[in-house]
Amino acid sequence: MNNKIAVIFTGGTISMKVDPRINAAIPALTSEEIMAMVTNIEKYSDIEIINFSKLPGPHMTPEIMLKLSKTVRKTLDRDDITGVVITHGTDTLEETAYFLDWTIKSEKPIIVTGAMRNGSELGYDGPSNLSAAICTAISKEARNKGVLVVMNNEVNAATEVTKTNTLKLNTFSSPEFGALGIVDNDEVIFYREMKNHNHIEVNKLETKVALIKCGAGMDSDMLNYCVDSGYKGIVIEALGRGNVPPEMIPGIKNAIRNDIPVVLASRCPTGRVLDTYGYPGGGKNLRKYGTIFSFNIPGQKARIKLMLALSTTKDFKKIREVFENIK
Repeated sequence: MNNKIAVIFTGGTISMKVDPRINAAIPALTSEEIMAMVTNIEKYSDIEIINFSKLPGPHMTPEIMLKLSKTVRKTLDRDDITGVVITHGTDTLEETAYFLDWTIKSEKPIIVTGAMRNGSELGYDGPSNLSAAICTAISKEARNKGVLVVMNNEVNAATEVTKTNTLKLNTFSSPEFGALGIVDNDEVIFYREMKNHNHIEVNKLETKVALIKCGAGMDSDMLNYCVDSGYKGIVIEALGRGNVPPEMIPGIKNAIRNDIPVVLASRCPTGRVLDTYGYPGGGKNLRKYGTIFSFNIPGQKARIKLMLALSTTKDFKKIREVFENIK
């Protein structure tokens, strides 16, 4: 055996059990207890446990993501480490995976996993997901593919994956392009390759970025509030192809006039935003005002990317290149 996988535990449902006093799941399982349920893994890899945190998914923050990114990078720099597996709460898993994908440049596999059922439930999926993640991390085929999310024996790219259901074990999928591959009989099989992208190196993070979901008849109140409250960037989950109600236009102009970049995503689960429509509030006019189009990533990932971009530059042109240069 010539490989060692570092398993970094951050918390989430995978580490929870039901407390009978309150009849609700809370952090309870230690990393050692979880690993003990991943039977026979010693036949495949040496395991090193790193206890990072015991956070539920909603407790994760961009600042903690940055600390995690530094921990992962430091671990991957070690010659004895083949790859890294990170356990994480599923509520924010895709955001952390996306953050890590943009801030870590390494040939070694980086796998994020978790669980949809806690340790007290029938069908607890934590050990199965963890074993599949480790099998992926030891594979030479998983190198140079960026951060991968492995759940329910499916392998998805951090840039494409999203949580699609509040309950199902196969909740993590890539609606736009489909899974990268599967884990079958303890072996990872890839269906397609991933396109490499640039990385953003940050030491200090700009977190004052708002995410506003667009709905019928909305006005500029929330946009103006963000301007007045000192937000440094705004992401709008726009309608359809990248359009907004006309009453939001004054707020968008106000933000851009105050040097606050406004990024457009779509509230649709698939498809890209594009300046197709020329009516008031349509994408063609929004681009003329200076809004930035996020291509095909959802609002929560666009917010992470805007934080990273703002952490390195305030130049609108450079920020636009981060989002719109998709080659």
